[in-house]
Amino acid sequence: MIKRILAGLGLVILALVAVIAFRTVQYRPGPVEASQPFSVGADIDRAAQVLAEAVRFRTVSTDMSHPDFPAFLAFLEQSFPAVHRTMERTLLEPVTPLYKWQGSNPDLPPVMLAAHYDVVPVTEDTLGEWDHPPFAGVVADGFVWGRGTLDNKGALIAALTAAEKLINDGFTPERTIYFSFGGDEETGGLGAIAVAEHLRAQGVQLAWVLDEGSFVLDKIIPGLDVPVASINLAEKGYLTIQLVAHAEGGHSSMPPRHTAVGQLARAVARLQEAPMPGGLTGVSAEFFDALGRHFSIDKRAIFANRWLFDPVLEGILSGSPSTDAMLRTTTAPTMLEGSPKENVLPTRAVATVNFRLHPRDSIDDVLVHVKAAIDDEGIEIVADRDLASPASPVSDSQGAGFKDVEASIREVFGPIASVPGLTIAATDARHYAKAADAAYRINPFQIEGDDLARFHGIDERLSIANIERGINFYAALIGKQ
Repeated sequence: MIKRILAGLGLVILALVAVIAFRTVQYRPGPVEASQPFSVGADIDRAAQVLAEAVRFRTVSTDMSHPDFPAFLAFLEQSFPAVHRTMERTLLEPVTPLYKWQGSNPDLPPVMLAAHYDVVPVTEDTLGEWDHPPFAGVVADGFVWGRGTLDNKGALIAALTAAEKLINDGFTPERTIYFSFGGDEETGGLGAIAVAEHLRAQGVQLAWVLDEGSFVLDKIIPGLDVPVASINLAEKGYLTIQLVAHAEGGHSSMPPRHTAVGQLARAVARLQEAPMPGGLTGVSAEFFDALGRHFSIDKRAIFANRWLFDPVLEGILSGSPSTDAMLRTTTAPTMLEGSPKENVLPTRAVATVNFRLHPRDSIDDVLVHVKAAIDDEGIEIVADRDLASPASPVSDSQGAGFKDVEASIREVFGPIASVPGLTIAATDARHYAKAADAAYRINPFQIEGDDLARFHGIDERLSIANIERGINFYAALIGKQ
């Protein structure tokens, strides 16, 4: 009897191994045709100089009354005369230009390319740490240096350079193409909201819009040698709440067993120990399913057999902040407020908690979860609904827009991995999506790990090689319309 059981168990194990092996072998990237990299033949040196000059305009998002905002728009007119001669421009508040390049076939729904030209401030005490002054627009060592090169003037200049070259070459798109350049993306995107409202008022429904969101990631994802272009289908929502504890106060020499600070600390600890439910579903599943095909065979075995290894895989992915953020709505306590003096018991203690909402969760879902996790009627939960926004709709990774973006990326960057992803921060795309059937998010630049600290940080820069890639990407994409 025992021999028969062991023999049967052995057959089950062999069958299981065979199934795992078969699924692993079948689980691989689709074939990609090799071809010569596409080039539109733009003047790259001139484009680098134009971007350098664009950096010199101090279009800092915290001061939109600065004269450099209108001056930057005048600079675009001077730098791209064919664009301004050919396209209709509408200026929407606050300082957001919308360009319309009329296509030859009015029956085709239009598309839109978007970027923004406002930038985040530079902290005064970091100025001495920059290799080149942040607003000097220096071209050196194969890079254009300065605030806004990566985020997001580089994409704006690349898109307009591509359009300028195509117009001068006699090209006219078949479908109408809009270009929208936000002037306040870093502070909420009222300009993008105005663009979406303007288009809807004109009866315009975009087939798709492309905005910032991710990059071609080189040597950033552990275990992957091939660069990964994450073409993001959606972006997370945003919610900030305050947890408030009340008490009588008094002198710290005679404290109660649980002060307002103690009660608040317990609530924050409980909330952190109970993360929002996550998992490999929806856009998260699409991302990791596409990405998993590019790993070595041992790791592919896990991704290919999620029916067996899902709990293990989710546990591994939850262990890293970057991948955990792809799985769930994240919980981030960021600010604490209590007594103004160390020997005074506060009558009110406040914790501020920021959530980035996964598309599967609503604002109300988060609030229900917070209340249950804290389980303390003495804690007041105050949600800032005015500044909150739900996650964006999830666009179709099989749609024509996604396929055009993916094909254009491959034509310029070669046979890299391309995957549908999720933007974990906020962009103007969430506003443009209200006037579009789909919204996609990627910057056509290749970055490495040390570039990540440059976003909103010190020594922001964009390589001239990336400027060329960006121009060629936009030209390839425009040429498909």
